[in-house]
Amino acid sequence: MKKNVFAIILAGGSGERFWPLSSPERPKQFLKIFGGKSLIRQAMERILPIIPIENVLVVTAKSLEKATVKELPELPRENVILEPCRKNTAPAIATALGEVLQRGGPDALAATLTADQLMEKPGAFRSLLRKAYGIAAKKDVIVTLGVQPTYPATGFGYINAEKKVFVEKPDAATAARYVKSGKYVWNAGMFIFRAGALHALCGQLAPELVALADAVAAADSANAVLKKIYPTLTSVAFDYAIMERTRALEVVSGDFGWDDVGGYAALAAHLPVDGEGNVRLGKTRQLDCSGCTLLGDGVRVSAFGLKDIVIASCGDEVLVMPRSRAADLKRLLEVLPADFVRMISQ
Repeated sequence: MKKNVFAIILAGGSGERFWPLSSPERPKQFLKIFGGKSLIRQAMERILPIIPIENVLVVTAKSLEKATVKELPELPRENVILEPCRKNTAPAIATALGEVLQRGGPDALAATLTADQLMEKPGAFRSLLRKAYGIAAKKDVIVTLGVQPTYPATGFGYINAEKKVFVEKPDAATAARYVKSGKYVWNAGMFIFRAGALHALCGQLAPELVALADAVAAADSANAVLKKIYPTLTSVAFDYAIMERTRALEVVSGDFGWDDVGGYAALAAHLPVDGEGNVRLGKTRQLDCSGCTLLGDGVRVSAFGLKDIVIASCGDEVLVMPRSRAADLKRLLEVLPADFVRMISQ
């Protein structure tokens, strides 16, 4: 790849979907349950064959600075951009855009990538990413990586490449219609663009984001600027702020073994499963169980005569729930003690 090409890893997760194994201090991207390496480490190693490490930026929460530096010690410290508070992905991407503009100018190419997803075919991923960079270099568009949907998920964005329509998190009936039509792909949560093109698009649709990017681009230190500006920003996802409101988009689709691993229900696809369909990791025992997910990272988990149940321990916390309710785990966190709720909202 050319020297003026950047990769931006968004790594500000709050640790909700794998609680109690994950937490605000150790969100999902730092868990090492998938192949023995953390997801953020895998995210960086996937792109280093085509992007020099000095052009890899990580945008994360200020509270995760030490964990990020420890996990990625070879990453230049000035490449770790710290959000003083969480404002979702639009401000995070605008911040990174400003840094890319400062380092590479409007012709620099950049991709926003995720720190908490699995891609079991990294070579195929890099091939698609190269293609997306190529399109972004020639057109004033935002390029997304598309994945063929396998069920009507309501937690992903959907893209119709022919109509150039992006719909974030549709309801169940709409998602089912999209999947049945065969004309929509899932948005894998990654966006590739030329810096000048995204700057112009934000100028049309989200002036607040342009102001943020310009302030970062003009500053000696992005982190110093963010302390002042970030608390005043609107919290909004890039998908809503930009992608749903533009037709200046292109899609590169393919099979690169992508999985959002959005919660405990996804583990069976990536971890060893016994003859009764149980996933077991850490200190666990079971008898006459089927379809259960048992994880012991604290006290030992012992299960008897259960079906389709998740039991996960970490430290002095234990979670027990039906596996079918894994997607609703956030509801539990909303009623946990105020200190935890406050931390995940920062």
